[in-house]
Amino acid sequence: MRIRIDHATTYSYDQAARFIIQVLRLTPRSCDGQQVDRWRIETDVDARLRQSEDAFGNIVHTLYTEQPADSLTVRVTGEVTTTDTGGVMSGWPERLSPLVFLRDTPLTTCDAALIDFAETFRDKSGLEQLHALMAALHQRITFEVGVTSATHTAAQAFAEGRGVCQDHAHVFIAVARRLGVPARYVSGHMVRMDGQTDQEAAHAWAEAHVDGLGWVGFDPANGVSPSETHVRIASGPDYLGAAPVRGTSYGGGGERLSVKLDVRDVRQSQSQQQAQQSGGRQFGWPR
Repeated sequence: MRIRIDHATTYSYDQAARFIIQVLRLTPRSCDGQQVDRWRIETDVDARLRQSEDAFGNIVHTLYTEQPADSLTVRVTGEVTTTDTGGVMSGWPERLSPLVFLRDTPLTTCDAALIDFAETFRDKSGLEQLHALMAALHQRITFEVGVTSATHTAAQAFAEGRGVCQDHAHVFIAVARRLGVPARYVSGHMVRMDGQTDQEAAHAWAEAHVDGLGWVGFDPANGVSPSETHVRIASGPDYLGAAPVRGTSYGGGGERLSVKLDVRDVRQSQSQQQAQQSGGRQFGWPR
């Protein structure tokens, strides 16, 4: 699949911010299952962008504004060609032992309810255990926008029984670690199978380290393993380690955030356009 992504994040301020610093994890890298064909990151204000790489192998840009700004828009555009690897992730620079991802974080710590839930999977192991966990979370946590925020923990999301992909990933990670399986958070994008290209936010899923296979992806929000519809951007112990944008501003006050995101299968879009131009029949997307 050839996936085109257009992602814009805009910060607006009641008064001009004197200085803005942002850490951006918005750039994918090529690995087994995805090849970055082109990618561009830009801003609408005078700013410096410094590229580096963090301990998890993520491409990181640090943004520094050069002068006061009433608003700041960071936009990334690009295309990535993907193939289905059955969820197995390889070809990413791994500088840390998988054992690092057994450590709890404040967002992925189990409470009593999650500990009890984890025990129901003790009779399984390996891929069977992890797929059972993913299926259970897909059924148990209803996808609903606006119920949780970026600060909600796995325990809170599990108790609520509602949340977004970030919450599904955090609960999966918390339970997997409780079961002794290294697990980490992944941020990225996904082509929707209902054909809708405008999306409210980037996607997220989890990866667990499986003996004999290495890192394997699990997308409990959709109840599937990541496939050619997924573009992997960054990973970390939890959301905070893989967040697309994090930073701070000095002055300004009254900060507001808006996100515009378009993710589409380029070849499917071209086929639909050709059908419209020729007056031919259009077929719906698979569900």
